[in-house]
Amino acid sequence: MTPDQIETAGNSLYQAEQSRVQRGLLSAEYPIATMNDAYAVQKAFAARKHAAGRHTIGWKIGLTSRAMQQQLNIETPDSGVLLDDMAFETGAIIPANRFIAPRIEAEIAFVMKAPLQGQVTREQVLAATDYVTPALEILDSRILRAENGKTRTIIDTISDNAANAGIVTGPARHSPSLDLRWVGAIVSRDGVVEETGLGAGVLNDPVIGIVWLAARMGQYGQRIEPGQIILSGSFIRAMECPTGCRIHADFGPFGQLSCHFA
Repeated sequence: MTPDQIETAGNSLYQAEQSRVQRGLLSAEYPIATMNDAYAVQKAFAARKHAAGRHTIGWKIGLTSRAMQQQLNIETPDSGVLLDDMAFETGAIIPANRFIAPRIEAEIAFVMKAPLQGQVTREQVLAATDYVTPALEILDSRILRAENGKTRTIIDTISDNAANAGIVTGPARHSPSLDLRWVGAIVSRDGVVEETGLGAGVLNDPVIGIVWLAARMGQYGQRIEPGQIILSGSFIRAMECPTGCRIHADFGPFGQLSCHFA
């Protein structure tokens, strides 16, 4: 993709988010686009939001499960940026019409106390982490899932900020030295259990997701900064969140989270 095409694509995603009207598949419009192009589009999308006064508070990691990677025919996770207007406290009422077609996932979030960049070890990630906490990620898509017989590809997903739209967190803080593979959640919608999962569903160890992110960011001259929050990847399938629904996530001794979609 040319610089002008990347800028145009980023602007179109921003307009789709503002209007809450999805745009067509970028992968169909730019069939020779690469993953590097997709991350450049994501950067242009985020730049429009930065220009509107938003600031970066962290990063998300997506496509950490083998099932999702196989669905998109890839062998690597993807990542997106978290911005300040995406943050909600547990118990929040999510405003009506804030999102296009919201879904939710359960994750473990890492809050950092030291920078990370490039090739790092699991031990270095743990040393750089201030604490871990339960999180719900709100997903949304500014791009259609399918168009003219074609479906979204990794190009669309990365460009669309890895489908990120929001994050719900609470007051719980835990040492990153816990065996996060055994941290789980029971996630209910309107009182009905819809999904359950364990941290091991994230690359067999959520810490490995942070190792991957530091390496990916190093390739693009970026780094994880102190104070940033990192969503390490979902260990449940994405749940649809229709208007009026109430979400509750029981992480057991790790914490509780909830939100209500008005």
